[in-house]
Amino acid sequence: MTEILNQEHPSSTSSLGRMGRRGRVLVVHSSDEMYGSDRIVLEVVAELVASDSLDVTVWLPTDVEPGPLAPLLRELGARVERHPLPILRRLKLTPGGFLRLARDAARTFSRLSGRHFDLVYCATSACLPVAPLARLRGVRSVVGHLQEPWGTRDRVGLRPLARACTALVAVSRSVLGASGLAEDARAVVVHNGVPHRSRDLPEPPPVHPRPHYLIASRWNPHKGHGTLLQAWERAGCPGELVILGGAPAVGIGVDVPALVEKYVSDPATVTVVGEVDDATPYLQAADAVILPTDTLEGFGLVSVEAFSEGRAVIASRSGGPEEVIEDGVTGWLFDCQDVDALAGLLRDLDVAALAEAGVRAQEAYQAEFTPEHMRRRIHAVVDRELARRGPGAVSQGRSVEPQDWAAAS
Repeated sequence: MTEILNQEHPSSTSSLGRMGRRGRVLVVHSSDEMYGSDRIVLEVVAELVASDSLDVTVWLPTDVEPGPLAPLLRELGARVERHPLPILRRLKLTPGGFLRLARDAARTFSRLSGRHFDLVYCATSACLPVAPLARLRGVRSVVGHLQEPWGTRDRVGLRPLARACTALVAVSRSVLGASGLAEDARAVVVHNGVPHRSRDLPEPPPVHPRPHYLIASRWNPHKGHGTLLQAWERAGCPGELVILGGAPAVGIGVDVPALVEKYVSDPATVTVVGEVDDATPYLQAADAVILPTDTLEGFGLVSVEAFSEGRAVIASRSGGPEEVIEDGVTGWLFDCQDVDALAGLLRDLDVAALAEAGVRAQEAYQAEFTPEHMRRRIHAVVDRELARRGPGAVSQGRSVEPQDWAAAS
């Protein structure tokens, strides 16, 4: 039966002090950026490092350029290493790519044989090839964190790898359902949480006569930039639109400035900013955030980022966002790729309506989507996995009570 972890659990006396050694956890991640999955990894590692009973190592792949995530992980106190890792990337699923994947898998297997880890945490689906390698090397606890929806072809290759895990965490029911593992007793749903990063401003953000909207995401083909820009044009360019993000470092991207030129007759209403270190000032300056994903969205972290700042979200019915946004209350939903429906929303909504929904969105954030909620739930999963190895197993020092696990429909 699928479960959703929806309660926090109390702390208790650590058993590690009695055992005299710290548990060793390896976190394997697939990138070194600061987008959605990277920010979740940062929160997961922060929770693990916060336990005095755990020694945390993070492996990052060498096929991506060094980025901002690694220094932040080190600041938390994790040991960060870069190695050739068997990371699944769509652009590399070629004969030559499979050879490199096999080579990196062999290297990883050898590296695991020289290290002792009590638990391996595969932070994204792309890292799942590490799961069977860890089990073969005698690691008894392996957690797989599913942050992305799987397509039909993905399931063929990923489900056998996921079955090597002893526990699975999915960021939404939508992601778990897409994996085909919804009935797996090892699987739980833990919704993402983000910190409220707002800073004091020298003066309140101005009240706009027309709505100011923000879209912040990687410039991937499925993120719906074309859908949004066509709707923007059909709605009569009804305000100001700011576009953050950039093409992915690894993978297929889209040329967003070219899409603006193609679809928008009044380009002065659209500002393409690109990548920024901190989106908070842009969130504060916006009246609402738009998440127009064309296919499946695993969770849509920007939705809860917007909620944390008291901003409503307009999103497609793409899976994950439907578990975050209450239609007409904390935001508005439209069908994927329905340009006319999105255009209708953009025409009808005004600054006052967006502000009212933003107040309710911030209340929803406090109730469900803070990092403390997510971190404690992840902690319960990891603690249960460490405890399941028997009486002599390493525990993080927090008990996992039966009420921490509630059956989900």
